[in-house]
Amino acid sequence: MSEFEVTPDLIEEVRRIAREAGVIIMEIYNSEFAVRAKDDRTPVTEADEKSENHIQRSLAQLAPDIPFIGEEIYAAGERADISGGIFWLVDALDGTKEFVKRLDEFTVNIALVANGLPKFGVVYAPAKDQMYWGGPPGAFAESKGVSAHAIAARAPAADGMVAVTSRSHRGAEDDFLSAYNVKGKIQSGSSLKFCLIAAGEADIYPRLAGTSEWDTAAAHAVLTAAGGSVKSLDGVDLLYGKDDILNPHFIALGCPAE
Repeated sequence: MSEFEVTPDLIEEVRRIAREAGVIIMEIYNSEFAVRAKDDRTPVTEADEKSENHIQRSLAQLAPDIPFIGEEIYAAGERADISGGIFWLVDALDGTKEFVKRLDEFTVNIALVANGLPKFGVVYAPAKDQMYWGGPPGAFAESKGVSAHAIAARAPAADGMVAVTSRSHRGAEDDFLSAYNVKGKIQSGSSLKFCLIAAGEADIYPRLAGTSEWDTAAAHAVLTAAGGSVKSLDGVDLLYGKDDILNPHFIALGCPAE
C-alpha cells in the first residue's frame, strides 16, 4: 500500500473535498455557533466535527483502503491501524481559536502520509478562498481572482529574512529569531504560516510550542514540494504516524541561502 500513487485525478478530488469542507465551515462561521472545550481544554465547534465527518466519508469513497486519522475522532479515542505505512492525516479546522475569534486565517488541512513523511497535502483557507497544495508534481496556489499557479520557496535576501510568527507564543519565537538576521515579521494563524514560506513571501517560521501531527502534515507537504523544509531543532525531518501524536519543536525554512 505504501506505493500508492498521487495522480492528477487524486489531487483534484482532494482539492474538491477540501473546498466542500470549507463550505460546511463557512455556513457555521456565518451563524451563531456554540464553542465547547475538549478534555485537553482546546476549543471545538460544530464546524470542526461536521467538516471532519465530510472529509472522512469523502476520502473513504475516494480511497477505501487508506486509513484515516482526524483530530476529532482521534480525540474521541478512535485509533486507525496505520501499520500499512500510508494514511490520511486531517485537521478539518486548523485554527479553531481564529475561527472562534472571527479571524479569517483558519484552514482545512488534508495530508497523505507515506512511510512517515507527508507525500501530498492540501491547505484551504475558506474565509480567504485561498488554496495551497503540494506533492510529487510540485507546489501550487490559487485564490479568488487568481488561477492555479506554481509556487516556490525563496532563498533569503542579502539584507535579511522575513519571519512568520504565531499570534500567540510570540516571546519564545522572538527570542529564537534574535539569533538570525531578521528584517521583518508577519503574524499569521494556522497552517498559512508554512504556505507563506512556500509561496516565497517569507523565509522562516520557528515553532517552540506544542503542535500535533495533523496541525502540520498538509502544510509540510506543500512547503517540501516548494523546495523548503520542516525540521526539528536537532535538524531531523518531522515524522508522522508516531506513537506520540505530538510534534517536537521545529523550524520551517525556505530555500537555503545561495
